[in-house]
Amino acid sequence: MKKCFKTVSCILIIAIILSFVGCGKTKIKEASQMGENIVRTEQTGKQATYEFKKAQTDFAVELFKASMKENKNMLISPLSVSVALAMTANGAEGKTLEEMEKVLGGMNIEELNEYLCFYLNSLDDSLKSANSIWFRDSDRLEIKDDFLKTNVDYLDAQIYKAAFDQNTVSDINAWVDNNTDGMIDKIIEEIKDNVIMYLINALAFEAEWEDMYKKTAVYEDEFTAYGSTVRKVKMMSSEEKLYIEDKNATGFIKPYKGGKYSFAALLPKEGMSVEEYIASLDGEGLLGMLSNARNTTVFAKMPKFSYDCSLSLNDTLQAMGMPLAFDKDCADFSAMGSSKDGNISIGRVLHKTFIAVDEKGTKAGAVTAVEMVAESVMVKEDYKTVYLDRPFVYMIIDNENNLPVFMGAVNDISEEK
Repeated sequence: MKKCFKTVSCILIIAIILSFVGCGKTKIKEASQMGENIVRTEQTGKQATYEFKKAQTDFAVELFKASMKENKNMLISPLSVSVALAMTANGAEGKTLEEMEKVLGGMNIEELNEYLCFYLNSLDDSLKSANSIWFRDSDRLEIKDDFLKTNVDYLDAQIYKAAFDQNTVSDINAWVDNNTDGMIDKIIEEIKDNVIMYLINALAFEAEWEDMYKKTAVYEDEFTAYGSTVRKVKMMSSEEKLYIEDKNATGFIKPYKGGKYSFAALLPKEGMSVEEYIASLDGEGLLGMLSNARNTTVFAKMPKFSYDCSLSLNDTLQAMGMPLAFDKDCADFSAMGSSKDGNISIGRVLHKTFIAVDEKGTKAGAVTAVEMVAESVMVKEDYKTVYLDRPFVYMIIDNENNLPVFMGAVNDISEEK
């Protein structure tokens, strides 16, 4: 029997980009949506427990740590990546599934489906999510109905069968365009012959501040970037009510309108870099800090900022503990289906992000596409001050569960012209 020691990358694409510009729907022309063949039996799922919150926060922190690059701005969407990987894990078996479950916070996939189902169903208009699965129309490929139905029932995935030609490229990009309100017009350029499936999550966030910054509270100031470079920026000043801290950082929480989501910022102590602070984080500690925010006056300053981020997550996910899923010889996605062209596996990971924070609020969003291939092989002061005038960490969090939907780090800001 052949022993599996090597890890061979195939293709997995994960992209996160902002999307909020309204537009008309782009028609999906060629792909056949399988609504008649696979009818959804809607599930209610399970409300978030501490176990689920800890699993998701553990995953978020470990993904953030593994993705961070020294002296660079960073942004990831743990929720988008988690949903895309959960859809994929529904097709995994054996050791491949065990590794994926461990990376996803240690929760078994059946439980994760239940919790994600309830969580995604609870989203409001500020945060929108959509899922789809596209597979090649080929008599050499057999996709298992149970795999598809699980993703339809629990994650409301739309199912498409397509020729996987250039028309399918257009259709997939049209779906992405439609589900990101027109900001992301494409996720793929071509489909190679060995590609048999895409599993896609689209995630978009847009919200105004509960208390917007007044014009008089926005002024020119300085931000000291990494390497002591001083930037001229537009600084926003406010008085907040929620203070957070741990032994290495102080911060504040600023709510968005509607009360469901908030922006949380953490300023590492003097002399500690963002990278050093992120390395000190763990899921349980972060969840505890966010859950125990103190009601106290916080005089806060935050710069306006916007940036995009692009990185590869190939090595990140493998280093986090799921190498088998990328191994063209040893990956086990037998619960997904089978191909006469070889073993099914996943491979390269691309992650693209964008965020904009200004006087009115925040915009951030995500598209995650997973491409499957078949190949032969405490303190006594009356008030606090937190001035984000040097590198800091931030999150967009869900207030009910204190889960980070987005996690980012600002090491530098473009100067205002």
